[in-house]
Amino acid sequence: MALPKVAILLCTYYGESYLTEQLDSLFAQSHSNWEVFISDDGSQDATHKILETYRERWGDERFSIYDGPAKGFSANFISLVCRSTIKADFFAYSDQDDIWEHDKLQRAVDMLQSVPCGTPALYCSRTRLVDAKDQHITFSPLFTKPPVFANALIQNVGGGNTMVFNDAARKILCDAGENVDVVTHDWWTYMVVSGCGGKVFYDAYPSVRYRQHHNNLVGANSSWSARFMRIRMLWQGRFREWSERNIHELQCIRSELTPESQKIFDQFVAARDCYWLLPRLIGLKRSGIYRQTLFGNLGLIVAAILKKI
Repeated sequence: MALPKVAILLCTYYGESYLTEQLDSLFAQSHSNWEVFISDDGSQDATHKILETYRERWGDERFSIYDGPAKGFSANFISLVCRSTIKADFFAYSDQDDIWEHDKLQRAVDMLQSVPCGTPALYCSRTRLVDAKDQHITFSPLFTKPPVFANALIQNVGGGNTMVFNDAARKILCDAGENVDVVTHDWWTYMVVSGCGGKVFYDAYPSVRYRQHHNNLVGANSSWSARFMRIRMLWQGRFREWSERNIHELQCIRSELTPESQKIFDQFVAARDCYWLLPRLIGLKRSGIYRQTLFGNLGLIVAAILKKI
């Protein structure tokens, strides 16, 4: 039987420093039936030269390049998801500066194929953090709680650079539209798939070497400095602003959510806007929302008290 096809959705923006290593890691995948679709958001460095070199090497049938919408990295990824000419069984987000382990796609495909046809499914994993020279630093946190909608409303459990999803999940994302105003494409993907009755796989195996360097748009957030930064952002109301943006877009696809997800969503929205403290805390508790770590849940309680969710 033919191997299922994976469309690798790679977004670039001034990616000359590390792009070749990422492309080489795609070529080295043990799952061999893949095609790369690149959307460049206006790079003026050597990115296009590198891409053209690989297109000549791999051929047009395996390498396509498009112009991005120039509205930021999330909009760039969503534009690729919604591009109707891209056809595949599975779809994988790819950043320009990471390195995939050789079995990343195979692990994802194996898990996603266990889900019945027509059911949305999403794979994501832990990551190995490396420095600019690909030297090991540490691993991202290991999450153990279920990756479900009650978690997705307030936390993204998997980085987009690890995510692979099936065509049923892609269809829901396309139906939601290309112009959604969401915080990040990967968090949106987690919310949509989990909220619409999909299955989310969180793999404890670090399938991606997540490069940390000074040009990261979004880096790892597991250090103490990152935790203090999140506390500062919480106090400034950034998280509440993010919630409002996500809620607005989820309202637009509320009919696609399962009845259970609708109930969680409605309770969450009502509770976070409640003026009185005790009813607000009780409402959030009843909604079932949670974060993956003790520290995160303590922060959630503080945010609820301060009305910063």
